[in-house]
Parts: sequence; structure tokens; C-alpha cells
Amino acid sequence: MVTALMAVSFLTLAVTAVVPNVPVMIAAAAVSLAVEGVLFRWQRGMVAMFAKMHADVTVRHLLRDMLIVVALVRLHGQSQETDLATPLLVLLAFYGLHFSIQAVSVIVRRTRTTPVLTRNIDTSALRLTAAPPALLLRRPGHRLLILGLPATAGLLAAGATGDALWGVVGAAVSVVLALGGLVLLGSHLLPGRRPPSEETVLKWFDAWLAEYKPTIGMYFSGGSASAYQANMWLDPLAKLDGRPLIVLRERFMMQKITATDVPIVCLPQVHHLMRLEHSTLQALIHPSNSGKTSQVLRIPTIKHAFVNHGESDKLSSCNPYAKAYDEVWVAGPEARERYALADIGVEDKDVVEIGRPQLDGIAAYRGAPEGEYTNVLYAPTWEGWDGNPGNTSVIAAGENLVRALLADPKVRLVYKPHPLTGSVDPRAGAADRRIRELILAANRERTGTRPGAEAAAELARRTAELDRLTTSAFRTSSDNMERMMLQTAPDPGRAAAVTAATAAWVKAYWAALPEWEHQIVTDARPDIQACFNRADLLISDVSSVISDYMASGKPYAVANTSGLTEAAFREAFPTVRAATVLTPDAAGVPELLERVRKPELDDLREARAELKLRLLGPSDPPSQARFNEAMRALCESALRHRRRMTEREARIPGQRAAAPTGDPELTTG
Repeated sequence: MVTALMAVSFLTLAVTAVVPNVPVMIAAAAVSLAVEGVLFRWQRGMVAMFAKMHADVTVRHLLRDMLIVVALVRLHGQSQETDLATPLLVLLAFYGLHFSIQAVSVIVRRTRTTPVLTRNIDTSALRLTAAPPALLLRRPGHRLLILGLPATAGLLAAGATGDALWGVVGAAVSVVLALGGLVLLGSHLLPGRRPPSEETVLKWFDAWLAEYKPTIGMYFSGGSASAYQANMWLDPLAKLDGRPLIVLRERFMMQKITATDVPIVCLPQVHHLMRLEHSTLQALIHPSNSGKTSQVLRIPTIKHAFVNHGESDKLSSCNPYAKAYDEVWVAGPEARERYALADIGVEDKDVVEIGRPQLDGIAAYRGAPEGEYTNVLYAPTWEGWDGNPGNTSVIAAGENLVRALLADPKVRLVYKPHPLTGSVDPRAGAADRRIRELILAANRERTGTRPGAEAAAELARRTAELDRLTTSAFRTSSDNMERMMLQTAPDPGRAAAVTAATAAWVKAYWAALPEWEHQIVTDARPDIQACFNRADLLISDVSSVISDYMASGKPYAVANTSGLTEAAFREAFPTVRAATVLTPDAAGVPELLERVRKPELDDLREARAELKLRLLGPSDPPSQARFNEAMRALCESALRHRRRMTEREARIPGQRAAAPTGDPELTTG
């Protein structure tokens, strides 16, 4: 719809340039400008698509103004009373200033790009100055639209009145605004406003490492959609004994990591990353594999453990890359056996069972649904990279499952698709959209009471409080990247406050929704665990969602879209052994709901308890305690390795010591 409006408006402008019609020209220009605003506010993907088609905002804005100028020439070009040369020259001056701003912004960005980015670290010693407004520095599209609006409006006014003075005035206003922006931007190149040199920043960073003395940490690299893989480990990492540190590689990822009091550093360049070799850092956990992971594995003074971002029976949970780490930490015995059967080079002695510390807050199974409605969580995984039809149920079974659930008047469905659904296979994205339409249509047919204004007000209050605690100052600054460096040290009490505020928000969120209304959950909040606690039944695919849900002990079902028989499906995927297996036609949904509502019919409860033990390990000691013990042992291994390196290098003249100077007694605390 937006693309069509854009095309029609420009086509209309082109027609009015040939056959001048002032009212139509003004209307077409207004529509095109309104569409630009919609694109930049709500449809950034379309902005990128136009750019790939070599029709970015600069081209569109220039074309719009030129078509208006052509129309003015045809309308008044022959009139001796209308001088169009002056507004045209002033308009060209504005575009010249716009491109000058763009050139200077590139220079300013390069001079202000620091080799290290930080969060939760006091950088006041660097005396960093605030960056220019993002409109000037990083948003050329927004800048051209805003600064060029007076010029476009002036040209349209000149066409409507026949007075070229309006064009001159409008273009002159744009020139003044652009000139002011250029001066403001250029002032940041003055010696007193330049940021510290790379050498100065790195010297400060080395000093901070020596003062903070990090001992443990998490390393993460990936795309913007993968940040959830790191975020799920933030709380367990913060609770470990030691001085934690988060190491990132992509600058944009600094904004994707959610609220935490753990110090965060981003080291985009490999040679800067290598400075960690002579720090006190002893061990890093890795929630995912990436191409840049191999770079940090080259540091011999640090031990590395692969913790994964979730465990499932899929082959991706046994990636051969895992053998590159010193240890592989898994939840329970099932994963240990999975690695042994996969025979990918991971030795059993290097596999450590730690449970899943993220699952400590999942509520335990209490029997039959307590309310009027049976809450069913349908959380399918995405289609994956390998094209296996059994990866996701969305394509082959999703609509059938949702129809069967919606057909039961006492079911309240919560649909939470994987964030990557449709990113590889367009069929999955199309099926996801159809599922959402089914849910919305079902809601329109349902009636019932809604929570009052008090519930909405409470949710708004809780949301504001949680946003205040979890939104760092850099998220709303004029320059995200630099504002991170300007932050001071974190508030040591914020972590507990965030935990309490999150729990209060979750309670207010569900209280503000009608119990009878189906929900589509795509935002980061509520997270999957909050949905687990609300659900009486989970329907999913073979994925880590099942393994995590096992912590609750509640009934669950798995859609079999693999083409295997049920017996072969259960044999191939151990996480399915305690599940109800559903066929793509969803024929077994009514019987499944009956067993959920009548626990005496639930013949899989003991099987779930046994499978939970195999998947997640024992409940005592708690998973967080086992996680902490595994980290302590890995740090001790790193210390022993450093001592051996130091002793070996001491016997070779001219070799530098492996351990940091001035801190021979490294500890995990």
C-alpha cells in the first residue's frame, strides 16, 4: 500500500510536470512527503528496499523538487514577471550544503569512533564530549526531509501564487538551516572537541582492566536478531562468584544487550581484542558460535566454555565447532549422550553438566487448570537453515493446530512464534501471518468482560518503572555509540530492582488482558518463561523450548512434521518421549485438552519427571550453584595453565610473561 502510494504520487508529479495542474501537483507532493514520514517512522525495511533499488531518499527528494521546478517552468517560464532562476539557484545551494554536511559527517564519525565501547563503566577520565545531534551525524534521510521541507513548500507556494519570491524564501530557509547544521557539525572537528586518540583510549582501557581485574565473562558475537542468545545468560552470569565482564564484537550489539550491571566492552578490532590476553580474565562462556569466535579462542591465557543458548535434539545442538572450546557445558545427561552419539570430536571428559540456571524461576506443575480457561502456549520454532521439513510446524501444521485450539470455547491460546520465523523460508512467514489472522478473527467473535481502567493504569505504571530501570541513557541520546562511553559506573542495587520490577510487570501484564482473549506475543516482554508460567499446556516443535519447559513438569505436545512414524519420531528425538505427538492435521488436539483438564487421565506425568532429570539434571544442588562450581573449576584450570606458561617462558630469555604483571595471585573472587 505504501509503495503504491509512493509510486502513484511520483507518477502524478511527473504528469503535472508535463501537463501543469497546480492543485494536483500540491496534493501529489503532500502525499509523497507524508509517505516518506510513514516509511521512516514505521517501515524502515521499505527504506532499505528503496535504497537497494537506487531510489533512496536523496534521489526521491531531488526528483520531487526537480519535477516541481519543471512544472513551475512550464507554468511561468515564459512570463517576464516570474524569475525562476533565483529560487533554483538557492535550491541548488541547499543541495550543495546537504552534500557538504554528509561529507563532514563521515569525517566526524571517523574521528569520533573509539576503538573500545563500554557500558556500565565510568569513563569520566577520558573527558569525552557529547556527540553532534544524530540528525546531522547519522541520519541523512531524516536530515534531508526535515531541512528540505521549507524549500519544497516554497516551490509549491510559488506554483500556487505565481510569485517566485515564495520559492526564494523557502529555499533560503533551508539554506540557513543547512548552513547552521554544517557549522555545528564542523565545530566538532576543532581540537578542543575532538575525542581522545586511539592510543589514549587503549591506555585507559588497559588501566581499567588492571583496576577492575575481571576474572570471568561472556563473549558474544552475532547478528541483531541473535541478541536474545546472550540476554538469557545475563542474570546467571551476574550471580557468579567473581568479577564478570561481557565482551562484544559488534558496535550495534551494545544496544541489543538488555539491562545488566555487568560491565560491557565492545572490541570490534582483533588486535584490540588481544589485549585481554594480559588481563586477569580467566574464563569466558560462549552462548553461540560465530565466525569471530575463533579470534578470541586464540588467547591462550583464557579458558573457554560453550554453554549454548538452548538445547534440543536437532543436529545444531551438536555442532562440530564445539570441540574448539576447552569445555562444553550442558544441562543434563541427555546432552552428554547426544555429544557422544554425534561423534564430532567432543570428549566426554570435557562435557560438564550444569543444568539450566535460567529456569530457576519457572513455576512447578500444580495439576488441572485453575481458571475457567485452559491456557495453551503454541511456541513453534523457526524453519532453520537446512530446509528440514521437521524443523518447524508452522508451515505444515500450524494453521491446523490453531484452528483446532480455537474451536474449543474454553481454550485461551497464546501464540509466541520464533523471532526468526520466515527469515529463510517465505512459506513460514506466510503461514505465520495466516495464523495471526485466524487468532484475530477468533477474538472478534468472542465476547466477555475486560479489565477496568485500573488494570491498564497499573500496567502503564509498571511499564514506565521497568523501562526506567532497563533503559540506559544511551538509548535515547543523540548519538547512541558515544553516549555509551559517557555513562558512569552502574548502580549496584539496580539488578535486584529490575528483578522485582519485571515480576510486577508480568503480573500487571496478564491482569490487564481479558482471560478469554487469545494473545499473540512477539515483543521481548513477556519472555518465554513468563509464558511458561501462564500456560497449562505447551505445543511446540523439537527445540530448546521443550527442554526448558520440562522444568515445569507440565504436559506438552510436539507436532510431528518430519514424515517419520510416531515410533521413529520418539526414537529419533528423546525430548519427545514424554510428549503427546500430534500429527499435521491436529486430529489429537481434543483428546490432549481432555487429559490436561483431567490430571487423572495424564499417563505421561511420571515420564515427564524422568525426562526432566535426564534433560536438566537434578534439582539439588540448584543449577546456579552447579554453574558457579563449573566456572570456579574452569578458572582454576586457567590459573594452572598460566603458571605453567609463566614457568616455561621464564626459562626462555626474552619471552614476555603470560600472566599480568603486578597480579601474580589471580583468584576467581
